[in-house]
Amino acid sequence: MDPSKELKEELRLYQSTLLQDGLKELLDESKFVDCFLKAGDKNLPCHKLILAACSPYFREFFLSEESEEKKKNVELDNVDPNVLESILKYLYSADIELNDGNVQDIFALASRFQIPSVFTVCVTYLQRRLSPANCLAIFRLGLLLDCPRLAITARDYVSDRFEQICKEDDFLQLAPHELIAVISNDALNVEKEEVVFEAVMKWARIDKENKVKSLNDVFDCIRFRLMPEKYFKEHVEKDDLIKGNPDIVKKVNIIKDAFAGKLPDISKDKENSKNAAEDGDVGDEDLLPGYLNDIPRHGMFVKNMVLMISDTATVAYDPVDNECYLVALSELIPRNHSSIVTKSNQVYVIGGLYVDEESKEQPLQSYFFQLDTIAGEWVGLPPLPSARCLFGLGEADNCVYAIAGKDLQSEESLDSVFCYDSKAVAWKEGKKLPIKVYGHSVVSHNGLIYALGGKTDDK
Repeated sequence: MDPSKELKEELRLYQSTLLQDGLKELLDESKFVDCFLKAGDKNLPCHKLILAACSPYFREFFLSEESEEKKKNVELDNVDPNVLESILKYLYSADIELNDGNVQDIFALASRFQIPSVFTVCVTYLQRRLSPANCLAIFRLGLLLDCPRLAITARDYVSDRFEQICKEDDFLQLAPHELIAVISNDALNVEKEEVVFEAVMKWARIDKENKVKSLNDVFDCIRFRLMPEKYFKEHVEKDDLIKGNPDIVKKVNIIKDAFAGKLPDISKDKENSKNAAEDGDVGDEDLLPGYLNDIPRHGMFVKNMVLMISDTATVAYDPVDNECYLVALSELIPRNHSSIVTKSNQVYVIGGLYVDEESKEQPLQSYFFQLDTIAGEWVGLPPLPSARCLFGLGEADNCVYAIAGKDLQSEESLDSVFCYDSKAVAWKEGKKLPIKVYGHSVVSHNGLIYALGGKTDDK
């Protein structure tokens, strides 16, 4: 950085800090206080100048023709005094304690009173806290509070993990316009358009009476020409909800013609067509109805890779191009571990020794990680409650099973089985094996788990 610019930045930060500390001191000592915000049973002292500088809402209020008495004692309806107090603390000190329990209330109040600094802090917090369990709620919150930055970030998170998230209960509760915003995205990470269709129909069958009314609009966002024609005939044409909707049946017939190579004549408004031609950014293909869109989704460009995991790095090998790619650094991964790739392409690793000092019953546990292929990092999950080695991993009913092995402390063979429920984000103990075994192989097939070979203490 230019030395002169660096000096200016240092002086600016110094002055900002000095000013902020001075304002906080004035508030703490109740000096020059000229305004009280009344919320619930609290009267919170503050300064009009600070509120007006930080909030267009309050600036307009204090410049209005309201009486001086109302400007001095500002009554705020339907406001949690604790939330308001947290916001005021931030305005004077740049310090705010955000957590999953209060961030939504603080965010909503900052939006209501147009306080962009607090609003931005909340958005950043929520973006960093995005997870499969909360991303849809955060997406809806972004839409509700008219925050495109948050809504788009959350929607992109959902798109990246669509095949996993469309199975969540929250997905079935989306409003039609929210669902459309998600499934119309080109960046949807699905290998097959059938996944989108099946997710939509499952959504429609929950609260069928209300959602069927919107199914015609949602239908337009499914890219049927990306499906095999056989699947379309067997699953789309024969679906009861589709056959019972005359408007959708008309579209189905148009799609059938498209499969036969006959696209509909493009009807377009002359004025819109003229404007589009002048802009030069709209072609005839853009005027086809959405359900005839054949642009591949982002996830349709995926490749099958061989994943190699060590305690230093996770590397993907492309056997077609004979190329290796760094997926993630993996210093957290134990040297001795077991790994599994589930049917939904989720990668898990279990192993090593984790000491939980707060657990008196099972202080020794094993690390448990999941690979976030989008972020390129390993994410820590609840440790396996029983520290073990030489165990097997299997999958059934969207759960991961850690089967038998040897106890890391006593080196005794085990017959216990632990099951990880990804929806509950928790481990539970399953049915034990008939014998204690270690060093065995585990295979998952058609919803069943097979344990093969291995050794016992009796050899």
